Amino acid sequence: MKLGMKNALLQTVTLPVEGMTCASCVARVEKALKQVDGVKEANVNLATEKVTIAIDTNRTDLAQLASVVEEAGYKLVTQKPDSRSIDSHGVEFPEESQQEKNYRELRRELVLSLSFAIPIMVVSMANMTDWFMKWIPLSMEDVNRLLLVATTPVMFVSGRRFFKAAWQLARHFSADMNTLVAVGTGVAYVYSMVVVLFPHWLGLNGTMDDVYFDTAATIITLILMGRMLEAKAKSKALDAIKKLMSLQPKTATVVRDGMEQDVPIEEVLQNDTVIVKPGEKIPVDGLIIEGQTVIDESMVTGESLPAEKHIGDRVVGGTMNKNGSIAFRATAVGKNTVIAHIVKLVEEAQGSKAPIQTLADKIASVFVPVVIGIAVLTFLIWFFIGGIGFTPAMINFIAVLIIACPCSLGLATPTAIIVGTGRGATMGILIKNAESLERAHRVQTVILDKTGTLTEGKPSVTDVAPFNGMHENLLLSYLASIEKKSEHPLAQAIVEHAAAKNLPLFTVDSFASHTGLGLTAIVEGKAIMVGSLDFYNDTPIDVKVARDLVERFSSEGKTAMVAAIDGQLIGIVALADKLHSTSRDAVGQLKAMNIEVMMLSGDNKRTADVIARQAGIEQVIAGVLPADKAARVKAIQKSGRVVAMAGDGINDAPALAQADVSIAMGGGTDIAMETSDITLMKQDLRGVVQAIRLSKQTIRTIRQNLFWAFFYNVIGIPLAAFGMLNPMIAAGAMAFSSVSVVSNSLRIRSAKL
Repeated sequence: MKLGMKNALLQTVTLPVEGMTCASCVARVEKALKQVDGVKEANVNLATEKVTIAIDTNRTDLAQLASVVEEAGYKLVTQKPDSRSIDSHGVEFPEESQQEKNYRELRRELVLSLSFAIPIMVVSMANMTDWFMKWIPLSMEDVNRLLLVATTPVMFVSGRRFFKAAWQLARHFSADMNTLVAVGTGVAYVYSMVVVLFPHWLGLNGTMDDVYFDTAATIITLILMGRMLEAKAKSKALDAIKKLMSLQPKTATVVRDGMEQDVPIEEVLQNDTVIVKPGEKIPVDGLIIEGQTVIDESMVTGESLPAEKHIGDRVVGGTMNKNGSIAFRATAVGKNTVIAHIVKLVEEAQGSKAPIQTLADKIASVFVPVVIGIAVLTFLIWFFIGGIGFTPAMINFIAVLIIACPCSLGLATPTAIIVGTGRGATMGILIKNAESLERAHRVQTVILDKTGTLTEGKPSVTDVAPFNGMHENLLLSYLASIEKKSEHPLAQAIVEHAAAKNLPLFTVDSFASHTGLGLTAIVEGKAIMVGSLDFYNDTPIDVKVARDLVERFSSEGKTAMVAAIDGQLIGIVALADKLHSTSRDAVGQLKAMNIEVMMLSGDNKRTADVIARQAGIEQVIAGVLPADKAARVKAIQKSGRVVAMAGDGINDAPALAQADVSIAMGGGTDIAMETSDITLMKQDLRGVVQAIRLSKQTIRTIRQNLFWAFFYNVIGIPLAAFGMLNPMIAAGAMAFSSVSVVSNSLRIRSAKL
C-alpha cells in the first residue's frame, strides 16, 4: 500500500483490487468508489490490478471503501499480504507480484482443464463417426454420461472462478466478463446435462448432436489459457519496476563505534558512514568522504558508460561499485533515496490514466448489459422468427456472449502505459503520469535553456582582467568570497578557480542576489558589485572601458562578470561553458522529426548566439530574466503550438510550469521529479528526443490496441448473432484478442528510440 499526503486531510492511496477481469470491472469499481462521500478521485488500472484513490480522511476511511467495493462484487485489499515485506522506512520489497501469483493459479487450473478437455474433444469428434461406435463397447447414452462426468470438473474446478465471480456480481445486480463466460458455458453444460439425464423433458433421444459438453469444456479451457498468457504478459510489462525495486541490496557495511559491521538495509541511518568494496552495490544515497572508484549507474540513469567518482561526489543507492573501495556519508535512506523516488514516480505513472482512455471507459461502463441484451435478442429472433429450433438458437446466444468479452478493451491503454513508463525508467527517463506521456507526442516546439541543458553546466574561468591597479588574485579573492554565497554554476566556477589557486576568502558582512543581473555584498567594509553590464545601467559607475572587452568575450561564447568596488570598476572575469558533446546531435534529431527548436537564455545575445550556432539552433531568445521566460513560452503557445521546455527544474521553474510539457535535465532531485512532467536522470539532450519518441510509440501502440479491441467486437458480435461463429472459435478469438493487445504493448520494450 502506498500512502501519500496531499494536504492535512486529503490522502492518496494505491491499493490492490481482486476479482477484476475486464474493462467493465474497471468502470464498476470506479463508479462505486466515486459515489462515496469523501472520495475525490478514483482511477482503476486493470493491468496492475490496483486502484488509486484520493480521499478526505475526515469523511471516509479504508474500511468503508473496502465495503463499497465488496458490494460491487470485488475485493479491495487494505492489508499488506504476507508475500510483501516492508522496511522501517516504508519501502516495499515484493517477493511475488499479484500477476505472478495469478499466473501460477491459472496454470494449475489450465493443466486440469486440458487433461479433461482434450479427451472430451477427441471423443466428441470421434463419436460422430460410425466406426467409433462399433469399436467401443458402449452405447451413445453411456458415452454421453462419461462426457458429463469428465466435463463437470472442468466447469466447477477449473472454471470455478467464473461462476463464483458471476454469482457475487449477480447478488448485487451487476455483470461483467465473468457473467458472459458463466452464462455461456453454463447454458451449454446445463442443457447437455438435461439431454443426458432427462432427455424426455426436451423430447430428444440424447444423441451426440444434442450435447455440447465439448463446447463448454473447450470454452473454459481456451479462456483460462488466454488468462494465463495474459497474466504472464502483464507480469513482463511490470519487469521494469520489479528490477528497480530489486536493485537495493539487503545489507550494508557501516562504521559504528569505530568498527565495521554489517546491518540490514533498513537499519542504515542518515549520516552513517558506509563502506562499499569492489563488486558490491551502493546500499543508500550519499557523498564520498574517502577513496575513489568507478560506478555503473546504468539502471538509474540509462548511461551505459561507468562514471568516475571521487571525494565529494554523489553516489546513488542501487548502483554497482566496479573497482575501488570507498567510504561515504549516507545522505538519504529508505523512502528518501533516489531509487525509492523513482519507484514511487513510476508506480504513480503506471497507475494513472491517459485522456485517450476516456472513450474506452465510457463504452465499457455499458458494454456487458448491452451484450447480454444482444445475446437474448439473438436467441429470440432465431428461435421465434428464424424457426431454427432451441439448440441452434442457444448456440448463437452462447457465441454472442463469449465473443463479446471486453478484456482487450480494458487492457488496451494501461498495458501500453505500464510498458512505456517502465521502458523510460530503464533509460533514465522518468515520466510523471500517463497524461504527460500522452501530451509529449504532440510537441511541435522544444525550447532549450542554455546552461546545463545545451551546455555541460560546468563553466570554468577562462580569463581574468583586473582594472585600476587591482591585482588578479585579490580580485578573485573578493569575487570568490561573494560567489560562495550563491548556488549559480558561474558562481561555483569562480569559487573553485580561487580554491585551486589557494587564495584566501574574506568575511562577507551582507549579501544580496539580484535575479538575472548579479550580486551585491559588503566585504571587509567595502561595497562590491559583480554581474552583467546591464547590472550597472542604473548606477553612476562608469563601465565604458569594459564594454569592448566584454563584447570580445561574448563573441567567443564566454560569459563576462564585471566587478566594481566602492563605485569603481576593478575587473572582469570571463567564464565559458562547453557545449555538451551530444547537444548538436540531439538538436539535429529533433529537427528531423519536424520539431521546431529554440534556445531561451538569460545570457547576452552574443554569447547565446555562439552556443546556438555550435548546436545548430537558428532561433535564439537571449537576455531574458527568469521571471520573463514564462511569458516568452506563453507567447509561443498563443500561436497555437504545443511547447516543451527543457531546463534544470529550479531556475527555470516558471517557464517549465508554463510549458505544455516540462522536462527537467540531469535530475534526480526531489523537486525535479515532483514538479516536472518528465525528468531526465542524466545530462544528455538526447533524452528529450527519446522521451518524445517514446511518447509517440506508446500512443501509436494504444491506438493500435484500441482499434483492434473495437474492431474485434464490431466484427465478432454481428458474426455470432448471424450464426456464423462457433462458440469454441469465439472463445479462442476472445482469448487471442487479450493476449495480442498485451503482446503488442510489450513491443514498446524493444522499439528503437
